[in-house]
Formats: sequence, structure tokens, C-alpha cells
Amino acid sequence: MMRGLLSSGICGAALALVSAAAAAEELPLRKPGLWEMKIVKVGSQLPELTTQQCTDQTVDKDMVNTVSPIAKQICSRQNLQKTAAGYINDSVCTVAGATITSHSEISGDFDSAYTVTTQAHTDKGPETLRDTTTRIEAKWLGDCKAGQKPGDIVMPGGGFRLNVKDAEKLKNLLPPKTN
Repeated sequence: MMRGLLSSGICGAALALVSAAAAAEELPLRKPGLWEMKIVKVGSQLPELTTQQCTDQTVDKDMVNTVSPIAKQICSRQNLQKTAAGYINDSVCTVAGATITSHSEISGDFDSAYTVTTQAHTDKGPETLRDTTTRIEAKWLGDCKAGQKPGDIVMPGGGFRLNVKDAEKLKNLLPPKTN
């Protein structure tokens, strides 16, 4: 069950990131240091998933450069707009044969705390999972912990750690784009 929760949380965060990455050059970079990312599936029985990520401006830029090409490959529509309260992003992406239409609202600042609320609809899968709302609550905790390097993501319990720089390798897993 925990593996499913981790997978669900990581996928939710990845989809939110992909949906916001199209024009991510317009989004501010986060303050360097340790960020806590709490992922909440609103209206779901699934528990919250809280991770920590050590970042710096190079890692944030690299994430945009890695995710943006993936987003361009899997998303037919991406529209990021600055608003008085933050940003709004609307996207249509195809992942594993399912079309996901999403609307994200990003508020707060990238120095201390921000929130990303994403409403998504998918055209495949169980009916109860087709319409979801996911909220990512991010807050800056301070400097990265001893032994952490920029890009490290620590999963709940601290036993599982991965580095987002390894995401570049994931691009090779995507099927080729067909026109």
C-alpha cells in the first residue's frame, strides 16, 4: 500500500510540475535550500504525502530544462498566465494513453511558501479517479541538511532518497512521439 501511495504522490507531483513547466521560464525560481512539499489529494481517502527537497537555482533551472521537453512531447496544450494572485495554467496532456485536462492555480511566493492547486480530468481509468483535485503546499524550511545535495528528494520516513538530476534518464523511457 505504501508503494502505491508513494507512486500516486510522485505521479501527482510530476503531473503538476509537467503542467506548469511549459512556460516555466516565466515562473520564478525557488529560494535555495530545503523545501517541504506536502501533496494532498482533496476529497480522497489517501493520506497526505510529505517530501523534502534540497534545491538551488541550478537544480530548479535543470528541472525546467528536463521537464519542459517532456511536457512539450506529451502536452498538446499548455497556457501559463500571470494573475494578480500568482499564476494559472491550463493544459491537456496524454500520459500512458490517457488524456488529462488540468487547471492549476499557483499562489504565494517562491521565497517562503507557495501552493499549487490542480483540478484534473482524465478520460480513462476508474470512474472514481477521473476527476481529481490535488494540492501541493510548499514551504521553505531553511538550509539543506548535512549530507544533502541540491536535487535530493527525501520521501516520508527518510529511508528513500532520489535526486531529480536522475530525471534526465527518464526521458528515454517515453515512447516516441507520433504525428
